[in-house]
Amino acid sequence: MRGKKQKEPAGMNSAEIFAALELLEKERNIPQNFMLDKIIQALTTAYKKDHDDVENVIVDVDEEHKALKMYVQKTVVDEKYYDPYNEITLEEAHRISARYELGDVVNIPVDNMEFGRIAAGIGKQVIIQGLREAERGMIYDEFNSKQHEILTGVVTRIDPRTNAVSLRIGSGTESTEALLTAGEQVQGEELTEGMHVKVYVVDVRHSTRGPQVLISRTHPGLVKRLFELEVPEIFDGTVEVKAIAREAGSRTKMAVWSNDPNVDPIGACVGPKGQRVDSIVEELRGEKIDIIKYSEDPAEFIAAALAPADVVEVRMAEEGKACRCIVPDDQLSLAIGREGQNARLAARLTGYKIDIKPQSFREEEVSEEVPAGDEEPRE
Repeated sequence: MRGKKQKEPAGMNSAEIFAALELLEKERNIPQNFMLDKIIQALTTAYKKDHDDVENVIVDVDEEHKALKMYVQKTVVDEKYYDPYNEITLEEAHRISARYELGDVVNIPVDNMEFGRIAAGIGKQVIIQGLREAERGMIYDEFNSKQHEILTGVVTRIDPRTNAVSLRIGSGTESTEALLTAGEQVQGEELTEGMHVKVYVVDVRHSTRGPQVLISRTHPGLVKRLFELEVPEIFDGTVEVKAIAREAGSRTKMAVWSNDPNVDPIGACVGPKGQRVDSIVEELRGEKIDIIKYSEDPAEFIAAALAPADVVEVRMAEEGKACRCIVPDDQLSLAIGREGQNARLAARLTGYKIDIKPQSFREEEVSEEVPAGDEEPRE
């Protein structure tokens, strides 16, 4: 007489599990294989927790019939080496199938009731955790692909103690909170809740709470990306941004170069009636931007970098990346800039240590080369 079919416990309907995985893949783009691996790991871990002495447990996945079954694997042995949890005697194995021999592995089905109880209990928690990990992984991949790009975030909270600003970036299920720390904010810039703000993605890291997106409003890369959005010639590669030096909220120097002799790189960045650069200055809340032409000749590049000051002469050091720049006396303060800013940004932009001297200094040097009274006497 056949025994009654065991009723599958609530929470362990294999067809429902597969249906749920299909829905997750469709709505959240979480691969079924990923979640199946998590489910298998959850079930085997839970079973071993209840059966400390069992070593080998497998879960068989029948995707065609949307079924899951669990087996304990036992090795066929002689009776004198019998471990009932992981081994089965040859006599017992032959009751299942006469084809088994010593050393073979036999899959013993786990009772459906116990299997269902495990899946509905501890296993369920691990499955939910797997879902969270999948979502976090997808969010990480989404934002990791956007490193060094510009994203627009919405200010959701401002910490009155640290002045750190929380922003919601992304949309739908692939959105996350990012923290704009006080050090990455432009000094004097006021942000309010609900404001849309463009930020530069510096890095994306894994954390216990999910992906951590590091963003900035002060990074030079923000200026570069803004120009790429505004200037088609930069976007298509005709004009290259060779270097950027920035003191956020105050001034930026940017060196550009054109791969097409018929395209003026500075004019392309400035745009008709200054529209392109003006829109970027507006986005940066009035930050001044000096656009200069890049040159392979270090002396020429350095002279251009000290704009708006004129440079009379650039003397390159014989060793190391250093130079002395001679400027008109009345432009010395302009070349140095307020609190040394112009000279400082020019040095960062070019990578050279720059010593700025007035033109009178050069004339003094020349006069010192032939001191008065050292001329040869006339005959």
